[in-house]
Amino acid sequence: MNARRAESRLAARILDSLLREDYGGLSKYVDHVHRVLTPPGCVRIRLRGPDEAPVGGMHPGFLSELAVDPDQGLRLEEVLLIARRVGHPRDDLSAFERECRESLVTLRMHQEALPDLLGRLADVPDGLRRGPGTFYETLAAFQDHPVYPTGRTRFGLSPSDLRKYAPEFDPAVTLRWAAVPKSRVTRAGERPNWWPEPADVGMSASLNTTHDLLPVHPLTVPFLRDDRDARLGSRPYLQVMPTLSMRTVTTDPLTHLKVPLPTSTLGVRNRRTIVPESLPDGARAERILRRVLLREPNLPILLADEQTWGHAGSPYLGYLVRRFPPETARAHIIPVAALTAESPEGGPVIAQWNVPWLFGAYLDALLTWNVKLFRYGIALEAHQQNLSLVLGDGRLRLLLKDNDGMMVDNLRFMGVFGRDSEPGRFHDPRMTTDDPEALARVFVTITLHLCAAAPAFALAEQGLLPLRTGLGMIAERLDALLGPGDRLLRARTLDAPALPAKAMVTAGTLVDRSRLGCADINKHYGPMGPNYLRAPSAR
Repeated sequence: MNARRAESRLAARILDSLLREDYGGLSKYVDHVHRVLTPPGCVRIRLRGPDEAPVGGMHPGFLSELAVDPDQGLRLEEVLLIARRVGHPRDDLSAFERECRESLVTLRMHQEALPDLLGRLADVPDGLRRGPGTFYETLAAFQDHPVYPTGRTRFGLSPSDLRKYAPEFDPAVTLRWAAVPKSRVTRAGERPNWWPEPADVGMSASLNTTHDLLPVHPLTVPFLRDDRDARLGSRPYLQVMPTLSMRTVTTDPLTHLKVPLPTSTLGVRNRRTIVPESLPDGARAERILRRVLLREPNLPILLADEQTWGHAGSPYLGYLVRRFPPETARAHIIPVAALTAESPEGGPVIAQWNVPWLFGAYLDALLTWNVKLFRYGIALEAHQQNLSLVLGDGRLRLLLKDNDGMMVDNLRFMGVFGRDSEPGRFHDPRMTTDDPEALARVFVTITLHLCAAAPAFALAEQGLLPLRTGLGMIAERLDALLGPGDRLLRARTLDAPALPAKAMVTAGTLVDRSRLGCADINKHYGPMGPNYLRAPSAR
């Protein structure tokens, strides 16, 4: 893909999002002009005044009735002009424009880096591709987010920062460490045996009795300068490799370490630091899922252990130790985000297996698990980055991590597990609800849109599975799973005339949540989208 085409595709994705979210009431400026000949449709976006932006080659798309043809030669500045003309004076358009331009820079860096990276990864033997390492995580880093158009952007990081620390450049990173008074540190679980002592990081051994050591990403070091309690060790310690999330790094074959990172992804307001309260909340969410699995022992689900964590009351001083189950050591651990990524052998990663079988087995596990959870009053924010396929012994299982976005219906959950159950003890009130509709929206926007339908659309785009077949597989499995007691979920999925969709760009960057009236920018919903699960004649 040349640079001009890369810009056109990015611009089209951004315009798609603005149209889908109806940013600034953009839909009222759109005139549809249908044509019999190719392209099959056209819209003219008539801006205030005499300006007009013709956009050709519109076609049905994921989560929208019309998607912009990515190969029509749009320029990024043309799309930014549209956003400026319809935006509100209080909207953060300058941050949005910077985010878009940084995304284009990153995209061009990826184009340059990918051939060399694939050449190096082609020499990695099968044994080193297994386990929860970085092989598939690195490939996934070159993929676009299914919905968020500038998903490759790490806002505020320079090209040099990315080359040194981002997973797509496959770097080795050595962590820094800060000593903080023990009285300030809250921690849980047993730290790994590789955790350093003060002397290991160039500090006095006497600090061992008065201070705790917390890991610090090199990019976060400047943000500790105003913290008078935090003493930074002079000697870097522990070489690690970044995973897809970048702030999570591998430390040994079965352990990852999550540390704060001073950047934003999927919107300027989505900071990659660590909210201290999210650590015990995530650990509690994991324990809830383990209680469900004790009642449902035949589900093909594995959970990472996230019970070891610590923080010093600061978003820049915290950590999570993630331990993976022993059975993952010899398996291929493939994030859903990596399934359609380009492999070193050529073609998508998923093409190494039988595509219809693998996608079908994945859907069986995904939908069975999440429908079961819904019956317990639980919906997960387990998106393409936090959900992985485990392949290696002739069967497929799913591996889950990062559960601090869970939502629980207290009444339904306690109806099964008793009134002394844990959901009411979350620090974050957004993790509990008494609204079954809120639970259903999370199921639809995460499980259905991102984890089931988005891969089906991607497989179809790559010619690996017809779209009608992939969407039919999702609908058939849901239909078989939903019984008489699942009327709400059926009504909000298979039988729904339209499906909810998040307004991620609007809430993530453009409009402050106080003006949107939402408590959680990650659960702000825009206009309803088409129900791709219904037969064309029923739409």
